[in-house]
Amino acid sequence: MSAHDDGAGAVAGSPPELQAAVGSMMSTLQSIESGDLDARVELPCRDDEPLGVLAICINEMAAFLAERREETLAFQRDLEGQIATIENQRVAIRELSTPIIEIWDGVLCAPIVGVLDSSRASEMTGALLSSVVASKARLAIIDITGIEAMDTQATDHFLRMARAVKLLGSDCALSGIHPNVARTIVHMGIDLAGVASYRTLREALLSHVKTRTQRRLATTPLTPAASAAAPDPTTARAEPR
Repeated sequence: MSAHDDGAGAVAGSPPELQAAVGSMMSTLQSIESGDLDARVELPCRDDEPLGVLAICINEMAAFLAERREETLAFQRDLEGQIATIENQRVAIRELSTPIIEIWDGVLCAPIVGVLDSSRASEMTGALLSSVVASKARLAIIDITGIEAMDTQATDHFLRMARAVKLLGSDCALSGIHPNVARTIVHMGIDLAGVASYRTLREALLSHVKTRTQRRLATTPLTPAASAAAPDPTTARAEPR
């Protein structure tokens, strides 16, 4: 046996060195399995030796897995960004489909347009009740001018909405009831007692302003000058035309 062969055997052929090389590879593989893809096999072997070739394969595998993980994380970040964008759009669409508008001091309006299903009715009810509490509104007007037809389930949803507003101590009015909707309500035998109904949103607002003005005048005491100028209702006569 030549000196070269003896040297090569001393590097990679003796059992202690072989065990150390195998142990190093096993440790690296365990680190890779645990998620440490930066782990690499470091052996004092030439690349053309069997153990060197095996170490290169393990290191290339770890590098490949690290690249795939980076690509996966990048894809996951992009996916999470798209999901967040979709969620923001969904919230924006929901807010646009269930707008709560303060049209006067202490008066909220909830215009309902389109189909009123169970999910949308629940969202609108929650938004309306939250707005009533937050703004301390005295009146909430549910305007259904944009709905020409309503089934019995939708009618029940929107009437529950009106009753829920009443439970918070605020008045509730309906405006813009279409004839088809009116027929549905009558056909169901629903009692609208306690819920005022108006042909248009304008009429509902004018009625509220008029009632509020009358209450304010009734509770405001007259000054002596105003009391003297006010006519006595028992002696006042109608002036000739």
